[in-house]
Amino acid sequence: MTDHRTRPRRRGDVLNSAIFEATLDELAEVGYAKLTMERVAARAGASKASVYRRWPSRMELALDAVHHLAPDPTAIPDTGSLRGDALAFLREAAELLAGPAGEALRGLLGDALADPSRTLELRRHSRGTGHRAMQEIVRRAVERGEIESDAITPRRLDVAQAMLREQYLLHRPPMPDAAIVEIVDDGIGGVRADAGLTALR
Repeated sequence: MTDHRTRPRRRGDVLNSAIFEATLDELAEVGYAKLTMERVAARAGASKASVYRRWPSRMELALDAVHHLAPDPTAIPDTGSLRGDALAFLREAAELLAGPAGEALRGLLGDALADPSRTLELRRHSRGTGHRAMQEIVRRAVERGEIESDAITPRRLDVAQAMLREQYLLHRPPMPDAAIVEIVDDGIGGVRADAGLTALR
């Protein structure tokens, strides 16, 4: 095992990035069930104290590692249409779920379902990046005149992501692209390339 004390001292974002990378590598190698703070610290070449000081639990560490991996919710590719943007977003999300992020999600949900207090903890530390990404997508659609702003509700913004997670949890990756297309076309209020102002109604 590498002695972290022989390495140059790291702080802030540099150390955080090393710990996130180690967490994702551990998730890919051993899964969430066997993820430990000690193994992450050893893999990152960091002290256990530095890991525990930042993340009191593996749930918080795994969540932050996944968020670190996730793209900026305001930087979703602009394809020129609501349907195209939604497809691009869900395809990127499906790709993330096929890797360590998906393994973390499965484990986190398993922990949360077994313990109501863990469910509250998971909700408390969730950042809603997918929701914000959908807000950006529909904002563009409103500006293009594809939909009207009063057709947008918080629950509608979460429909596609919920369906994607269900598909992943029930069937595991790789997720067929046809399933992603179906989620967009049927799940987001019947969005079609020619739906115009009827989309999300």
